[in-house]
Amino acid sequence: MQIKTYSFHHPSAFWVGCLLITLGVLSHIPMFVHASHMGYRMVGMPMDMTMLVGMALIPVGLLLSCYGLMPRLNLLRQNNGTDAIHFHVADHSPLNWQHITLVFALLVTVIVDVMKPATLGFVMPGMVDEYKITTETAGTLALVALTGTALGSILWGSMADKLGRRAAILLSALMFIGTSICGAMPSFEWNLAMCFLMGLSAGGLLPITFTLMAEMIPARHRGWLLVALGGLGTAAGYLLASGAAAILEPLFSWRILWMLGLPTGIAVIFLNRYIPESPRFLANAGLRNEARTVLAQYNIKMDTPSAEPIAEQHTNNHGFFRTIKSSYFNITMGLLGVGIVWGIVNFGFLLWLPTNLQEMGLSAEKTNALLAQSGLIALPGILIVIWLYQHWSSVKTLVLFVVFTAVSLMLYWLFEVLGVVSNLSIMIATACLLVSSSGVIAMLIPYAAEIYPVHFRGSGTGIIAASSKFGGIIGAILGIFGTFTNMSLGALIIAIPLLIFAFVLLKNGIDTRGRRLEDIHAEFVNKSISPSK
Repeated sequence: MQIKTYSFHHPSAFWVGCLLITLGVLSHIPMFVHASHMGYRMVGMPMDMTMLVGMALIPVGLLLSCYGLMPRLNLLRQNNGTDAIHFHVADHSPLNWQHITLVFALLVTVIVDVMKPATLGFVMPGMVDEYKITTETAGTLALVALTGTALGSILWGSMADKLGRRAAILLSALMFIGTSICGAMPSFEWNLAMCFLMGLSAGGLLPITFTLMAEMIPARHRGWLLVALGGLGTAAGYLLASGAAAILEPLFSWRILWMLGLPTGIAVIFLNRYIPESPRFLANAGLRNEARTVLAQYNIKMDTPSAEPIAEQHTNNHGFFRTIKSSYFNITMGLLGVGIVWGIVNFGFLLWLPTNLQEMGLSAEKTNALLAQSGLIALPGILIVIWLYQHWSSVKTLVLFVVFTAVSLMLYWLFEVLGVVSNLSIMIATACLLVSSSGVIAMLIPYAAEIYPVHFRGSGTGIIAASSKFGGIIGAILGIFGTFTNMSLGALIIAIPLLIFAFVLLKNGIDTRGRRLEDIHAEFVNKSISPSK
């Protein structure tokens, strides 16, 4: 008997766990509806027994679902077969319907992951008004949530390397659903606690998604599809967050934006049948028959004749830090630097942009509409990123958009110096910044997923993803201290280090277009052995 790569090892436990988590979230809805006559203001309302029981159901449901995803020991002991798997055949296979459905499922996952943190900027003005707190105090919400996402990226990335990519994605999505109860918390302190857990769950989806995608898509199509996934997912996630704020917030208050985690998380769960386990992960774990099962489901015949040398997925499974130090130190420093500064831009500068615009005299509705229009303008720009990444150079395209982000930030400063700050100029600067920063994050994590070896691809990608959240933590702290109240000066300061890290990437990165993951790893190892070449 083989492990069924698209099913659950204990399906009853998994689906009962999903039901308990959903019921736990739904138990908070009656109090929310009860507050409708007060404009959905729930501040100071005591949590009733139904809400408390619902909060208890969520961790129980998570434990059950986790058990449902764990493989049976007798299946693991079979560890079936010792002959090599020739991944060069899979890398040269054409795209088919199975690949397309996988890309769609993972695109939804990325959109859901991006949408939740992007919502922070839109809920903060409403929180300030309802809880009667300062904007600096509200900024601690972003700090706590981003701390959770940074830890989540690292923890879930490590889990993906140990338990599998698919299990980590689904568990993260379930935890994501549970944190929808942020929208019913009656006090700011409860929001802090729940949003830390929200960040812990959301932080895991992005790196694992790219890790799985990198290991499933044929080499010739991997690069552009990874970037398309990241770019479209990031832009669409921000667009949906801003659109939801513009449409739903006036009707149901800021709280409805948190509650959207329930339907969006459920969407990821019901797309699970299109999300298989990575055959490279299975092969590296010794489960070769299971790896062949996944490949067969993608219509890949491993006995296909090939004139190329037969190569087996194989890496020296040295420890994570030993491998980083020996082969990946310089490129990792460049990626971490860009990730940190990008986080300051996205979760610092852009997070405070709605608040700053309202303080400039724009209403909440006009602010949300302006940012939604900027996001809509920025969306087609990702097509340029995809084309350059696929047809020019992966690392040079990443460097180009890092520089473009720095230039876009300088526009805010330039417009103020020239005295032409207006709705139009802010929209132009914001659209340029969204195009460039979306391009950076669209390539940053996919590039990391391509370069690191299979035995710590999840951990490596998770740490690079965590760097962007760590930058967000720095951005949130800077926001608390009022750094971004002066948009032009704040933008100019954070543009400078972007240019420095762009140079580091240009010097130490390699082109990954159309290359096998094993060959990319081998080049980094060879560069570390012969650095003068």
